[in-house]
Amino acid sequence: MKKWIALIMIGLCLSAKAPEYHLKLALVKYNGGGDWYANPSALKNLASFCNQELNTSINPEYATVEVGSPDIFNYPFLHMTGHGNVIINEQEAQNLRSYLFAGGFLHIDDNYGMDKYIRPELKKLFPNKQLEPLPTSHPIFKKPFSFPQGLPKIHEHDQKPPESWVIRDQGRIILLYTFESDLSDGWEDPEVHNDPVEVRLKALQMGANLLQYVLNGQNE
Repeated sequence: MKKWIALIMIGLCLSAKAPEYHLKLALVKYNGGGDWYANPSALKNLASFCNQELNTSINPEYATVEVGSPDIFNYPFLHMTGHGNVIINEQEAQNLRSYLFAGGFLHIDDNYGMDKYIRPELKKLFPNKQLEPLPTSHPIFKKPFSFPQGLPKIHEHDQKPPESWVIRDQGRIILLYTFESDLSDGWEDPEVHNDPVEVRLKALQMGANLLQYVLNGQNE
């Protein structure tokens, strides 16, 4: 009897100490054969970093959602990555447009190799909108961490400068496409890519800037 009481008390103590999270991020699962699952530890580490550095309340256990699922409306921030092909059908496109126009946000991070596939899909997704370059003077590069040169370069690949592209709706950024940066690779567990500590820190800090900007309602 005493043993069971002790186990119950331990369980109550553990549950009492469990943090209460107010929101969860989501990883987008898409069709076409591309590896949408490429960086499994990225969002978990980004959420933990933001909780520690920005005092946010983000559940490190992120969700996985399909493009055409109504579940995407449960999450304020969608993240999409991979190296290969992406196909978004009309039903999925309509669902994603509705989500974004209703206040949602999508971050697409080319993990090297996605670019030639995602750009045509974005044209299908937004036939009346175009990707616009995001200037380095934008608030997203200013706080809470300063990036005066804009998006940090995490992995070299073709040794081209990193690029940040956005799609807006009525002035609000609804989609950010990061290219030639491998930003979410830098959010991965340290042993995955063995990036220098300072490089990985820059990636997490830039991710924190992005999340804060989005979750604060894009207030400058």
